[in-house]
Amino acid sequence: MAIQKKGSAQWQGSLKEGKGVVSTESGALKENPYGFNTRFEGTPGTNPEELIGAAHASCFSMALSMILGEAELEAESIKTQATVTLEQDDSGFTISAIHLDTTARIPGADQATFEECANKAKAGCPVSKLFNATITLDAKLES
Repeated sequence: MAIQKKGSAQWQGSLKEGKGVVSTESGALKENPYGFNTRFEGTPGTNPEELIGAAHASCFSMALSMILGEAELEAESIKTQATVTLEQDDSGFTISAIHLDTTARIPGADQATFEECANKAKAGCPVSKLFNATITLDAKLES
C-alpha cells in the first residue's frame, strides 16, 4: 500500500527580498506566507523548520498511540513539541537535530513502560526515519 499526500510551495524573487506561499493538498495550509524574513528574522509567517517540526510531532504522537495500543494502553492525551535546529557551517545550512518533548496522560502506565513505548515510537515514526539528524526525546508521564 502506498499513500501519497501533497504539499506545495511557490516562490518569487531573490532569497532575501523574495516571498513565497506554502499550501497543503487538504487545505489545512492555504497560501501561508514564508520567506527569508519569516525564517531568519522573526516576521509572522511560517518556515520550513516549523513545518518539519509540526510534521514530526504529529507523526510521533500517532506512532506513540499505536505502540501504546500494542502494550494494551490508551492515552487520554499526548502532547508533543518538536524543536528543529537549523545550523550554518562551511557547507551551508543543515538541520542538525530535532528534539521531541512529549508529555502524556495514560491510565495504568508507569514511567518505564511509557519511556520504552516512546523510544519505540521515536525509532519507528516514518518522519523520524526520514531525517539524517540527531533526534532526541524527553518523555514525561502525567498522573
